Amino acid sequence: MKKMAAILVVVVMVVSLVSLAFAGAVKGTIKSVDAKAGTVVFCADGGKDETLKADKAVDLGKLKAGDKVEATVEKDMLMGVKAAAKAKAAVGC
Repeated sequence: MKKMAAILVVVVMVVSLVSLAFAGAVKGTIKSVDAKAGTVVFCADGGKDETLKADKAVDLGKLKAGDKVEATVEKDMLMGVKAAAKAKAAVGC
């Protein structure tokens, strides 16, 4: 019985770690913001438009359509957002 409980605990921990690995920063563009509904339409670079529910920690008042951002997304929830890093100018001959 203890062996089965230990296996179950390990499985739960592995599943939890895998789900955290899939949550991450994604670069893309804000297509629209609906502060009243608490949603954002976000298009990841090379992806398609996706409507995300914004976490309470996200200040939708600072976002506008066309913003290039780095978003932290978990499933269909926007957990955080910051301005995307500017590309450095090429230096060379």
